[in-house]
Amino acid sequence: MKAMVPLRSAYPRPAVSWVIATLLLVATNAQFAPAQELLKNFVMHEAPKPTPAISFEDGQRQTRSLADFKGKVVLLNLWATWCGPCRHEMPALDRLQAALGGDDFAVVPLSIDRGGVDKIKKFYADIGIENLPIYLDVSGQAARQFDTFGVPTTLILDRGGQEVGRIVGPAEWDAPEVVEFLKPVIARQTDAIARTGRDDDAQGAFMRGLHWLKVLLGK
Repeated sequence: MKAMVPLRSAYPRPAVSWVIATLLLVATNAQFAPAQELLKNFVMHEAPKPTPAISFEDGQRQTRSLADFKGKVVLLNLWATWCGPCRHEMPALDRLQAALGGDDFAVVPLSIDRGGVDKIKKFYADIGIENLPIYLDVSGQAARQFDTFGVPTTLILDRGGQEVGRIVGPAEWDAPEVVEFLKPVIARQTDAIARTGRDDDAQGAFMRGLHWLKVLLGK
């Protein structure tokens, strides 16, 4: 697997207990085994973690925050134009957004570049990115606040905006197995919210299911 690129400054790893797990509750089904292999370096937190209240700019230089995506399952990708593995991964994320992006799911690519929005626009044009929006960490603090020690790093956020897990390094996000692997977790949270009408209950049901899976797999 391609290595990630360390950041210019090293940040400590978060002092949490991580449990190796799959992304979805349906992972026990043999049809999802190929996706498990593709996402084998995904780690799931024992409990959801609050995310930092960071702000960033979009492609129109308007201020945005993660709160803008509350209600969606979010795949937050920290990346940079100077990162070789990121250059390889971005087209896959672009195709994933095209396949699954909408009211229930969003790929949020957050660049830690210091060259401004124009640099990212040129990068997108050079590699043919068509579906991903532009988001730029103008504060330069996102990597530290997310305890990220290299890029790319991708965080999975639930509909309440909490981090439930992350994957360090690039992944084949547009692989058919991964796309099919992601659909149930998006649908599962949609169904849970529809049943309860409250994000916290849906989140609890989601995490109870993950606990069930870890017990079943003996993790």
